[in-house]
Amino acid sequence: MAIVPTAGRTIALNGPRMPPGAGGAARQLVILLHGYGADGADLINLADHWRTRLPHAAFVAPNAPERVPGAPSGYQWFPIGGYDPDDLRQGSPAAAARAAAMATGAAHARALLDRFIDAELAAVGLEERNLALVGFSQGTMLALETGPRRAQACAGIVGFSGALIGPERLEAEMTARPPIMLVHGDSDSVVPAEAMFDAAAGLSAAGGTVEWHLRPGLGHGIDPRGLALAGHFLGQCLLQA
Repeated sequence: MAIVPTAGRTIALNGPRMPPGAGGAARQLVILLHGYGADGADLINLADHWRTRLPHAAFVAPNAPERVPGAPSGYQWFPIGGYDPDDLRQGSPAAAARAAAMATGAAHARALLDRFIDAELAAVGLEERNLALVGFSQGTMLALETGPRRAQACAGIVGFSGALIGPERLEAEMTARPPIMLVHGDSDSVVPAEAMFDAAAGLSAAGGTVEWHLRPGLGHGIDPRGLALAGHFLGQCLLQA
């Protein structure tokens, strides 16, 4: 658990955990970042799909720091203000204001996650090269906000059904270039698949290495093929460290 000071108060980022399947000390760490309105319990069971490939990896799925207004059981990493990628592309004054607010919120959440990552790595005695970030939806937004701006590159980032916030500012702010895999359903009505292509283009333009997979017939979720692709990717990234 990381105790993070912010705006005169402290936020304790914590959530469900799963130790290495092989027992003993962790050799890798996978941090799972949930989506808007969910919590860490929504993603921690992804570890079950990858523990055979990564028997020495520890998994943690922190709860986001803020409650979702009107949904007391759900959390948000930052307010999203009616996120609509098509609207943001049009660049109207209202859309620009929403984009700016999301960028500010994402930067604040990144500071919290940065401290959490530092504390978790220190707790298990691992380095950045032993770390992978996995996000879903808003968790993907945060993973793509944070990973490329770390002082050192983590082993890799997997993003399901998400988007890249503020691609126009990424190149100037990018300090690390971990390999990234994006997976998205072509029938996603919450975060349309175009957001994945926009993210891949923005990351590539900033010098990042990105592979993407469009899943036919999939809505806003994760399917077995996506899990398998992610497991293979994580194995490649973490086991060669």
